[in-house]
Amino acid sequence: MKKLAVFLNERQVGVLSQDRSGLLEFQYDSVWLDDRRATPLSRTLPLQDTPFKGNEARVFFAGILPDEGIRHQVASILGISERNDFVMLEHIGGECAGAVSLLPMDTVPVPESGATRPLDRQELDRIVKLLLQRPLLAGESGVRLSLAGSQTKLPVIKQNDSFALPLGNTPSTHILKPEPERFPGLVDNEFFCMSLAKEIGLKVPAVSWLRIDMTPCLFVERYDRVTDSNGVVQRLHQEDFCQALGFPPERKYQQEGGPLLRDAVALLRDWSTLPAIDILDFLEGVIFNVVIGNADAHGKNYSLLYSNGERRLAPLYDLVSTIMWPELSIVPAMKIGQSSSINRITSTNWQKMANECRIGWPMLRNRINEICRKIKVVLEQGELIESSNDQKIAGYVSATIEERVSM
Repeated sequence: MKKLAVFLNERQVGVLSQDRSGLLEFQYDSVWLDDRRATPLSRTLPLQDTPFKGNEARVFFAGILPDEGIRHQVASILGISERNDFVMLEHIGGECAGAVSLLPMDTVPVPESGATRPLDRQELDRIVKLLLQRPLLAGESGVRLSLAGSQTKLPVIKQNDSFALPLGNTPSTHILKPEPERFPGLVDNEFFCMSLAKEIGLKVPAVSWLRIDMTPCLFVERYDRVTDSNGVVQRLHQEDFCQALGFPPERKYQQEGGPLLRDAVALLRDWSTLPAIDILDFLEGVIFNVVIGNADAHGKNYSLLYSNGERRLAPLYDLVSTIMWPELSIVPAMKIGQSSSINRITSTNWQKMANECRIGWPMLRNRINEICRKIKVVLEQGELIESSNDQKIAGYVSATIEERVSM
């Protein structure tokens, strides 16, 4: 039986094991269960003495790992099977989303100040170039990093204009997202959409833009990391909606059997400590994604954040106008009233969604009108285009959204 120690920050909370047949099992540590302040790893992994086996254990832990092509690349580089969640976590589970990390048994986590590798500009250039061929720097000595998603990205430590690579299970502060060759303009697109969301009052992490080795890169400040008064980076735990609802990562899209919008609203109604606020914030995020033309807002692109005994909707992330690339699907990842196209969503679709989610249609209609009004005001000012790094791309995205908001 192979085993990994599972930590939340510096506390061991349990053990993940894999038997010879490949079956996963997670068992909470008795000391953790006896702690009155103990919190569960996931809504689907409540605190209990009995172990979670098979798919019960897999959903949360597989959800930590990268998706699709990135997962395949990482597995090829490491010489392991892409289907073996345990072995992949063994290699790259040191610094993950939220406060969880997986380490060899009897390993003591590094202090939060941790081990790092400073990156000068030359080394940063090398890292970005390497990252496009070696996702998450898989196989680099001392590097054990994992982030969910299908886009190339890397956890880094960024302080002002200096950068470092976290080693072992040292917490990072930002996510570096270099522009993939397949999607030119993605960085400027996401920078514009994230900035627009912030301007109209939606909760989003801070983003910045930097060209590294001629590659546009987006730096996203991690909302699941906070810096205390002593300057020490602390982790906050989180899980995405797929993990919280019990959907494996390969079922993140509704049309593949993944979560529906009504599942997401029901999750917040049942699990959030402030459901009324979080449901409204979630609905505004859904509206915003429709208006900008983001058909990829699936169950792993919304998350819950756990902090100070509260369970709250995390800030919005991965806001991109996906209709900029005609080859991408226009089917909404979570459908609005069974709509089959992000470009053809009517008031009838919205009203049906309201009924399915058990929310008032007048309230939803007012939020749609208000979000559209705010977006229109910001776009008419033109300041987001002027502050963008590539004004041509920003102008195109702006014009596309402006046309949609007037529909």
